[in-house]
Amino acid sequence: MAPLYIALIALGSFAVMFIAIYNGLVRLKNRAEEAWSDIDVQLKRRYNLIPNLIETVKGYAKHEKKVFDDVTNARTKALSAESGGNVQEVQRAENQLAGTLKTLFAVAESYPDLKANTNFLELQRELSDTENKIQAARRFYNTTARELNTRVESFPQSFIANMFHFTKREYFELENESESQVPQVKFPSEKGPPSEDE
Repeated sequence: MAPLYIALIALGSFAVMFIAIYNGLVRLKNRAEEAWSDIDVQLKRRYNLIPNLIETVKGYAKHEKKVFDDVTNARTKALSAESGGNVQEVQRAENQLAGTLKTLFAVAESYPDLKANTNFLELQRELSDTENKIQAARRFYNTTARELNTRVESFPQSFIANMFHFTKREYFELENESESQVPQVKFPSEKGPPSEDE
């Protein structure tokens, strides 16, 4: 009788461990998908800001057609990659888009009249805010992906992960962290520092 109880206890312990590992993998997989969804939302928000930004700059720099075309094409590629959901394709497209946006802001710096355009300044602020949200979402996603990847590769989780087809997640990294930051266009001040009377 005692060997039967021992076998039942061992089998029960194994079942509890198996279920706990499986549920942990499911939780991490769902968290990684949710984190990717957060990145996706912020990328779409940025993609929606870009046409307005181009139109605003275009009002002051009509002859910069190549720059506008480059940004538009990079945005189109990024939208296409983002809808495909492949992390590496999204990374490549995002790196290209970041480079073209940097060029667009460099062009904007050449036109001081843009400083009077509150629409441009608001779009720049929104884009900067969105970039910060993308970076926060990216950090959360990468942390979750790292945790899932560690579990998928570690024993005994790897055994259960292979059995139920849990796979590693790719990290979402940019080629150059500084590329993701929106350049701040600085305009010379027309007024001097405020006097003490103001």
